[in-house]
Amino acid sequence: MGYGFDLEDVAFLRSAAGRDAVAELSGLALTNSTRLNDVAAARKLVGARFAAAALETAVLRRKAESKLDDPVGWLFTDPALQQATASVVARHRAQRLAGRDVHDVTCSIGADLAALAAVARRCVGSDLDRVRLSMAQHNLAVAGRSVALVEADALRPVTRGTAVVADPARRDDAGRRRWNPADLVPPLDDLLDVYAGRDLVVKCAPGLDFAAVPDTAEAEVVSLAGQVREAALWFGGLADPQVRRRATVLRPDGTGWTITDAEPDDCPAVEVRQWIVDPDGAVVRAGLVRHYAARHGLAQLDPHIAYLTGDEPPPGVRAFRVFEYCRYHEKSLRALLRRHEVGRLEILVRGVDVDPDALRRRLKLKGSREASVVLTRVGDTAMAYLCRAERT
Repeated sequence: MGYGFDLEDVAFLRSAAGRDAVAELSGLALTNSTRLNDVAAARKLVGARFAAAALETAVLRRKAESKLDDPVGWLFTDPALQQATASVVARHRAQRLAGRDVHDVTCSIGADLAALAAVARRCVGSDLDRVRLSMAQHNLAVAGRSVALVEADALRPVTRGTAVVADPARRDDAGRRRWNPADLVPPLDDLLDVYAGRDLVVKCAPGLDFAAVPDTAEAEVVSLAGQVREAALWFGGLADPQVRRRATVLRPDGTGWTITDAEPDDCPAVEVRQWIVDPDGAVVRAGLVRHYAARHGLAQLDPHIAYLTGDEPPPGVRAFRVFEYCRYHEKSLRALLRRHEVGRLEILVRGVDVDPDALRRRLKLKGSREASVVLTRVGDTAMAYLCRAERT
């Protein structure tokens, strides 16, 4: 779970000496193999008392580069960075709160607050963790954001008339993810009771059990660059009254598209056509595969499986042009691959109990061509579709 920072550590890291030390340590390799040398360098630079805090900060800033826009100068704890919203996703969520008074009741180190403060009329952040609050104060100053910060329990409101943002802790003490809304800290039901009648958005893990989510919520699943990042539950005036499920697909530049269960879901199941399409994970997780298919004139291979097929894939996706297919048996698949001289193979599996890595080893591929194979169930039959992946 990383180094345990205290307030004295934060005060040092915010000082000129601390800033200079972290900047110098950031130039080190900071790998597992150089760990002992890095620790020795940190102790020589700042002494034993602050060596771990300075070194951990340098490591966390490097990790944050793939998640936050400009983490240079920011302070983190390892759990706070793991739970922090990626900047692109945070900006997307903040747009639905633009022009409002907003209170982030679990503000942590301020990653969401930085995005909210850029578009909200006024912002308040609160948390019970004094170390994270001190880090948030520093980080928001680095980001040039003006936000009032308060030490307060998320379940004891300290503002009125604000839209409320909550990001409950989603890991237990051992670092394992919590999927049940009742196991969040604070629990979802407690947040809903405390902020009843208020406009509220609760950030959750994308693996959340949506069956436990109230019918009054709009549940949004968000992906970024093809990876599902989070779910957000919108309540009150923040929710679209016509929508219960939404999938939002974001690109790294912040552009993207969305689809909801308010759209048609007429989608037949047919035999495979020229293309197979594997919908974005946000669409699958939000239960909107049929809606996505109807929007793009696609059909399902099987009514219970998320693979889609059609004569033309949607623009801007990675789709699979079908060459040949057969019932799936290892022997028949091996013959199919040998016939097409496939030596490098991507294996996609859904609805069939197959370990792709183990199967690839057993196939003992020989050949000069690259291909993809989609293994899936159609009715009671396991099928193998040999394809070429293309960007449309």
